[in-house]
Amino acid sequence: MKDNELQFERSCHVLYSGPCKKEIRARIAQHYPEAEREAVWERVQRQYVDFLSDWRTDLGGKKNFHNGSGGTYDCIAILSYYVACRDVTSFREIEEMEEALVLPAFRKLKFVDCNKPFFKRLMHRAFLTAKGRCDKWHDYEMTVAPYEKDKPIYYEFTACPAAEFAIRNGLTDIMPALCNVDYAAMELIGAKLVRTTTCANGCKCDYTICGSRDPYLKGHPEYRDEAGYRRNR
Repeated sequence: MKDNELQFERSCHVLYSGPCKKEIRARIAQHYPEAEREAVWERVQRQYVDFLSDWRTDLGGKKNFHNGSGGTYDCIAILSYYVACRDVTSFREIEEMEEALVLPAFRKLKFVDCNKPFFKRLMHRAFLTAKGRCDKWHDYEMTVAPYEKDKPIYYEFTACPAAEFAIRNGLTDIMPALCNVDYAAMELIGAKLVRTTTCANGCKCDYTICGSRDPYLKGHPEYRDEAGYRRNR
């Protein structure tokens, strides 16, 4: 099955990104003999179409910035791979796949150091911009706290389509592998994320962000919980 043959409502849904397709096919090649790979790939695609057949249609298609590489639909594609290939994949592999999609953009920001006030303020402004985009689509319901010079940045999501999708389809067991990428992303720009819960295992996804050398971190050590989430005390 070719991508242009996938049948779903393209006026409101989008196809997974090119990098996502490449990542999934590479993983299939690692786990299956050549003679089986196309059949497995078709199984993943059919699972993706099945997931979208009764999925919400208000996420804006290509117009919504959340639907790009590593975004909502790529998460659905990775979960399609997880469902189709559950017998050969692993938690860490799914985590690596999401990292491969999200982290390249942050690696390009290697000049950013959120220990410096200028970049910390710039990051807060970026979150305010993101909130404006969220408000337009009402997909990720986002609140950003006012900027305070001597305190960490704080914002939260009280709605997340990816988490909603996982809950609806009984896939919350693998959601930590997708959510943990937020920690890795912050570490690439001289920052640290402090989080206690997510929309997939609680009522919100909280983001407290500070510089990697901020004394605030001493009171909030990171650990992995029994589900695999990176989180903080």
